[in-house]
Amino acid sequence: MAVLGTVFPVVLCLLMTHHTFAKNDAPCQVSKWNNGFNTFKSRHIRAGTPSTTDQNEWEKYIRTHGGCDRPTQSFLHPSDLDKVKAVCSNRGGKIYKENLCISDQPFSFVTVRSEPGTCGIRSIRQETKHLILACEVLDNQCLPVHFEGNPGDDKPNVNIFIM
Repeated sequence: MAVLGTVFPVVLCLLMTHHTFAKNDAPCQVSKWNNGFNTFKSRHIRAGTPSTTDQNEWEKYIRTHGGCDRPTQSFLHPSDLDKVKAVCSNRGGKIYKENLCISDQPFSFVTVRSEPGTCGIRSIRQETKHLILACEVLDNQCLPVHFEGNPGDDKPNVNIFIM
């Protein structure tokens, strides 16, 4: 009986830890991390991003506003915020896979690649692609919490809708 008393709390703790860090298996489920949308905005929809692809401008921006620790960063225009949020709904997106949604329409954004830990810029690319975003429910709204790469420029399946 004493063994059961010590094993049960350990097993319960392991199950809770696994559940806490597991990602949702479908979009628009309750988030396990309630600051996800704010983190998404602070990483990808920032005011004052350079309007050029000049490496010096972007290096200065990233050094000043943070992000040297992230080797690949994508920045959407702040005026697109409502359209980006709509990707997580049937107003602007479709289910892609797991907890990811894909935009109905392509978006223009800038992707900056830098040398890890140095802030030295390797490349800056203006891109136009369909967005793939992880979407979760926060404050009764399905919102983006993660920007997923779309290297193959995948398009939405017109037959799969978000509930």
